[in-house]
Amino acid sequence: MKMLSLFRRTKTEAKSLAYPDADLMALFGATTTASGVMVGEGTALHVPAVGAAIRAISEAAATLDIGVVEIQSGIAKPAIDHPAHGILTGQANGWTSSFDFIRDLTAAALVRDEGGLAWVNRLNGKPFEVIQMAPGAIQATYDAMTREPSYTINGKAEAAQNVIHLRGPFGKSPLSLAREAIGTAMMLDRHASNLFTNGARPGGALKFPKSMSEDSVKKARAAWRATHEGGDGQGRTAILYDGAEFEAFAFTSTDAQFLENRKFQILEIARAFRVPPSMLFELDRATWSNTEQMGREFLSYCLEPWLRALEGALNRALFTDAERGRFAVRFDRDDLTRADLATRATVINSLIASQTINPNEGRDWLGLSPRDGGDQFLNPNISAVPATGEPDQ
Repeated sequence: MKMLSLFRRTKTEAKSLAYPDADLMALFGATTTASGVMVGEGTALHVPAVGAAIRAISEAAATLDIGVVEIQSGIAKPAIDHPAHGILTGQANGWTSSFDFIRDLTAAALVRDEGGLAWVNRLNGKPFEVIQMAPGAIQATYDAMTREPSYTINGKAEAAQNVIHLRGPFGKSPLSLAREAIGTAMMLDRHASNLFTNGARPGGALKFPKSMSEDSVKKARAAWRATHEGGDGQGRTAILYDGAEFEAFAFTSTDAQFLENRKFQILEIARAFRVPPSMLFELDRATWSNTEQMGREFLSYCLEPWLRALEGALNRALFTDAERGRFAVRFDRDDLTRADLATRATVINSLIASQTINPNEGRDWLGLSPRDGGDQFLNPNISAVPATGEPDQ
């Protein structure tokens, strides 16, 4: 009997796609939240606050000037002759502009746990074009000890140097970390839609003192709806018969604070993406002073980490080992921190008067070409004595 037990088959657990578990649903980009709704990349973007937050970050990063610089003696100078410079400032490939590439790469890292992935096509060892493939075409796996990534494209191994990989913090996307808040916002949106279409709850009830047959109840209901429900029947005087009474249902505290609940979910989504609420057009507590301060916090605490991550991902994939340290990808942050024209003119004039910068450097800040004699450090507010001519009597 003991010998027979060695040949007994062990039972294996079989899973069916009819009842997928949470891991399988997450593989296809959809996860059930506590509110009962499926939150994935396609459904979450239909929430206006989520779409606004993703666009605010990705489009702000894509609108900044970007280029390749060469670092010599600690001074960075534009390297327009490097092949990567044309990719980042013109066309990433034959059908994608550099703006679309940076925007879509950042947006992918905001909504997908695997991050934003793109393939660098090289010609004679130099980057020729960058292609952002469909989701799932590029797969990344990590070493259990060192967390070193390895990549495959359509099942074939690809060198890590040829893959641009932009990842979010904690190995998760902000959308994935905020699934519960997004799911609650989706339920509130659905409730609001039902409220203004078929009615999320009845406004009241008709009470009859006498018992009525089923046919009489249907006729009374149809007559009431035809007279008092719908866009044309609102506001009409109700006429009751046979001793009928209308009892209105009182709203609970949750019903009365429905609008406040929706606004709170906007704040929750803003926290998840680290975007100021004013940038999601939630302006209840926005003023002229704190809106400007929140805009600065957006640049420092939200956008700047993504810009650093973008620069690191591009530096790793667009340069060879010999070029790293000599060349670098840089974003020009001045476009987002630039003040209005009047303030800029006042500051530039003060710097020129204090001989901190020369006029040509000030003209360069304004995007103007240099002029003759503009390289001298002079104070234009002090009139100098003419070099020739008789002095005034």
